[in-house]
Amino acid sequence: MIWLDLFLVFFKIGAVSFGGGYGMISLLQEEVVAHGWLTEEMLMNFIAVAESTPGPIAVNVATFVGSSQAGVTGAFLATLGVVLPSFFIILLIAALMRNLLKFAGVQAVLGGIRPSIVGLVLGTAVTMFLSSVFGVESIGAGFSFDWRAAVIFALLAVAAFVFSKVKKTSPSPIVLILFSALAGMGLYAIPL
Repeated sequence: MIWLDLFLVFFKIGAVSFGGGYGMISLLQEEVVAHGWLTEEMLMNFIAVAESTPGPIAVNVATFVGSSQAGVTGAFLATLGVVLPSFFIILLIAALMRNLLKFAGVQAVLGGIRPSIVGLVLGTAVTMFLSSVFGVESIGAGFSFDWRAAVIFALLAVAAFVFSKVKKTSPSPIVLILFSALAGMGLYAIPL
Protein backbone atom coordinates (compact mmCIF):
# COMPACT_ATOMS: atom_id res chain seq x y z
CA MET A 1 0.00 0.00 0.00
CA ILE A 2 1.49 3.32 -1.15
CA TRP A 3 0.27 5.29 1.88
CA LEU A 4 2.08 3.04 4.35
CA ASP A 5 5.20 3.02 2.16
CA LEU A 6 5.24 6.81 2.00
CA PHE A 7 4.81 7.14 5.76
CA LEU A 8 7.46 4.53 6.62
CA VAL A 9 10.06 5.76 4.11
CA PHE A 10 9.74 9.37 5.25
CA PHE A 11 9.62 8.32 8.90
CA LYS A 12 12.94 6.52 8.36
CA ILE A 13 14.39 9.57 6.59
CA GLY A 14 13.24 11.82 9.44
CA ALA A 15 14.58 9.45 12.10
CA VAL A 16 18.09 8.93 10.77
CA SER A 17 18.84 12.27 9.13
CA PHE A 18 20.73 14.88 11.08
CA GLY A 19 21.61 18.37 9.95
CA GLY A 20 18.27 19.50 8.59
CA GLY A 21 16.92 19.24 5.08
CA TYR A 22 20.25 19.54 3.30
CA GLY A 23 21.69 16.72 5.38
CA MET A 24 18.89 14.41 4.29
CA ILE A 25 18.92 15.14 0.56
CA SER A 26 21.25 12.24 -0.20
CA LEU A 27 19.00 9.82 1.72
CA LEU A 28 15.91 11.32 0.06
CA GLN A 29 17.53 10.79 -3.31
CA GLU A 30 18.42 7.20 -2.54
CA GLU A 31 14.99 6.24 -1.19
CA VAL A 32 12.74 8.11 -3.60
CA VAL A 33 14.61 6.95 -6.70
CA ALA A 34 14.91 3.36 -5.38
CA HIS A 35 11.13 3.18 -4.86
CA GLY A 36 10.60 4.49 -8.38
CA TRP A 37 8.52 7.42 -7.17
CA LEU A 38 10.62 10.00 -9.03
CA THR A 39 13.59 10.12 -11.35
CA GLU A 40 16.71 11.92 -10.19
CA GLU A 41 15.91 14.85 -12.47
CA MET A 42 12.37 15.15 -11.11
CA LEU A 43 13.67 14.99 -7.54
CA MET A 44 16.20 17.74 -8.25
CA ASN A 45 13.36 19.87 -9.61
CA PHE A 46 11.29 19.13 -6.49
CA ILE A 47 14.26 20.10 -4.31
CA ALA A 48 14.71 23.35 -6.23
CA VAL A 49 11.04 24.20 -5.68
CA ALA A 50 11.23 23.11 -2.03
CA GLU A 51 14.21 25.41 -1.45
CA SER A 52 12.36 28.39 -2.85
CA THR A 53 9.09 27.89 -0.97
CA PRO A 54 8.53 28.76 2.68
CA GLY A 55 9.12 26.05 5.24
CA PRO A 56 11.68 23.36 5.92
CA ILE A 57 13.03 21.64 2.82
CA ALA A 58 12.38 18.14 4.22
CA VAL A 59 8.72 18.92 4.86
CA ASN A 60 8.31 20.52 1.44
CA VAL A 61 9.93 17.60 -0.40
CA ALA A 62 7.93 15.05 1.61
CA THR A 63 4.74 16.93 0.78
CA PHE A 64 5.61 17.18 -2.92
CA VAL A 65 6.60 13.51 -3.23
CA GLY A 66 3.59 12.30 -1.24
CA SER A 67 1.27 14.44 -3.33
CA SER A 68 2.77 13.23 -6.59
CA GLN A 69 2.31 9.59 -5.58
CA ALA A 70 -0.94 9.49 -3.60
CA GLY A 71 -2.63 12.87 -3.67
CA VAL A 72 -3.54 14.81 -0.55
CA THR A 73 -3.51 11.75 1.70
CA GLY A 74 -0.05 10.78 0.47
CA ALA A 75 1.19 14.33 1.06
CA PHE A 76 -0.18 14.29 4.60
CA LEU A 77 1.28 10.89 5.48
CA ALA A 78 4.72 11.58 3.98
CA THR A 79 4.88 14.92 5.79
CA LEU A 80 3.71 13.34 9.05
CA GLY A 81 6.33 10.62 8.66
CA VAL A 82 9.20 13.07 8.17
CA VAL A 83 8.26 15.36 11.09
CA LEU A 84 7.27 12.85 13.78
CA PRO A 85 10.80 11.65 14.62
CA SER A 86 12.06 15.21 15.04
CA PHE A 87 9.03 16.13 17.10
CA PHE A 88 9.59 13.29 19.54
CA ILE A 89 13.36 13.81 19.71
CA ILE A 90 12.96 17.54 20.41
CA LEU A 91 10.27 16.81 22.98
CA LEU A 92 12.62 14.39 24.74
CA ILE A 93 15.58 16.77 24.55
CA ALA A 94 13.50 19.66 25.89
CA ALA A 95 12.51 17.54 28.86
CA LEU A 96 16.12 16.59 29.60
CA MET A 97 17.95 19.70 28.33
CA ARG A 98 19.27 21.04 31.62
CA ASN A 99 21.29 17.96 32.37
CA LEU A 100 21.84 16.51 28.92
CA LEU A 101 24.59 18.80 27.62
CA LYS A 102 26.67 18.37 30.78
CA PHE A 103 27.61 14.82 29.83
CA ALA A 104 30.88 14.33 27.98
CA GLY A 105 29.32 11.48 25.99
CA VAL A 106 26.61 13.75 24.59
CA GLN A 107 29.20 16.37 23.65
CA ALA A 108 31.30 13.65 21.98
CA VAL A 109 28.31 12.41 19.98
CA LEU A 110 27.47 15.93 18.82
CA GLY A 111 31.13 16.53 17.97
CA GLY A 112 31.13 13.40 15.82
CA ILE A 113 27.87 14.23 14.07
CA ARG A 114 28.93 17.73 12.97
CA PRO A 115 31.65 16.66 10.47
CA SER A 116 29.40 14.00 8.96
CA ILE A 117 26.66 16.58 8.41
CA VAL A 118 29.13 18.90 6.69
CA GLY A 119 30.23 15.99 4.50
CA LEU A 120 26.65 15.08 3.60
CA VAL A 121 25.77 18.68 2.71
CA LEU A 122 28.99 19.11 0.69
CA GLY A 123 28.47 15.79 -1.11
CA THR A 124 24.90 16.75 -1.95
CA ALA A 125 26.02 20.16 -3.24
CA VAL A 126 28.65 18.56 -5.49
CA THR A 127 26.16 15.96 -6.76
CA MET A 128 23.54 18.62 -7.51
CA PHE A 129 26.15 20.81 -9.24
CA LEU A 130 27.39 17.95 -11.43
CA SER A 131 23.83 16.94 -12.26
CA SER A 132 22.68 20.49 -13.03
CA VAL A 133 25.67 21.78 -14.98
CA PHE A 134 27.16 18.62 -16.50
CA GLY A 135 24.14 16.29 -16.56
CA VAL A 136 26.07 13.60 -14.69
CA GLU A 137 23.60 11.08 -13.26
CA SER A 138 26.01 8.41 -12.00
CA ILE A 139 29.69 7.46 -11.97
CA GLY A 140 30.80 6.39 -15.41
CA ALA A 141 27.76 7.89 -17.13
CA GLY A 142 28.17 10.34 -19.94
CA PHE A 143 27.62 14.02 -19.52
CA SER A 144 26.06 16.89 -21.38
CA PHE A 145 27.23 20.36 -20.49
CA ASP A 146 24.41 22.83 -19.77
CA TRP A 147 25.91 26.24 -20.50
CA ARG A 148 22.79 27.99 -19.18
CA ALA A 149 23.10 26.38 -15.76
CA ALA A 150 26.82 27.21 -15.72
CA VAL A 151 26.08 30.87 -16.55
CA ILE A 152 23.44 31.07 -13.79
CA PHE A 153 25.84 29.48 -11.31
CA ALA A 154 28.61 31.93 -12.30
CA LEU A 155 26.23 34.91 -12.10
CA LEU A 156 25.12 33.85 -8.62
CA ALA A 157 28.70 33.39 -7.45
CA VAL A 158 29.71 36.81 -8.78
CA ALA A 159 26.60 38.50 -7.35
CA ALA A 160 27.17 36.92 -3.92
CA PHE A 161 30.85 37.90 -3.96
CA VAL A 162 30.16 41.51 -5.00
CA PHE A 163 27.33 41.86 -2.50
CA SER A 164 29.47 40.53 0.35
CA LYS A 165 32.31 42.93 -0.54
CA VAL A 166 30.06 45.99 -0.89
CA LYS A 167 27.64 45.35 1.99
CA LYS A 168 30.08 43.40 4.22
CA THR A 169 27.40 40.75 4.77
CA SER A 170 26.01 37.74 2.93
CA PRO A 171 23.21 38.35 0.45
CA SER A 172 19.71 37.22 1.31
CA PRO A 173 18.95 33.72 0.01
CA ILE A 174 15.56 35.04 -1.12
CA VAL A 175 17.26 37.64 -3.32
CA LEU A 176 19.57 34.99 -4.79
CA ILE A 177 16.64 32.65 -5.48
CA LEU A 178 14.68 35.42 -7.19
CA PHE A 179 17.79 36.45 -9.15
CA SER A 180 18.38 32.87 -10.30
CA ALA A 181 14.70 32.47 -11.23
CA LEU A 182 14.85 35.59 -13.40
CA ALA A 183 18.13 34.47 -14.95
CA GLY A 184 16.65 31.03 -15.61
CA MET A 185 13.55 32.54 -17.21
CA GLY A 186 15.76 34.67 -19.45
CA LEU A 187 18.37 32.07 -20.37
CA TYR A 188 16.09 29.07 -20.83
CA ALA A 189 13.74 31.13 -23.01
CA ILE A 190 16.59 31.49 -25.52
CA PRO A 191 16.18 28.84 -28.23
CA LEU A 192 19.26 26.81 -29.07
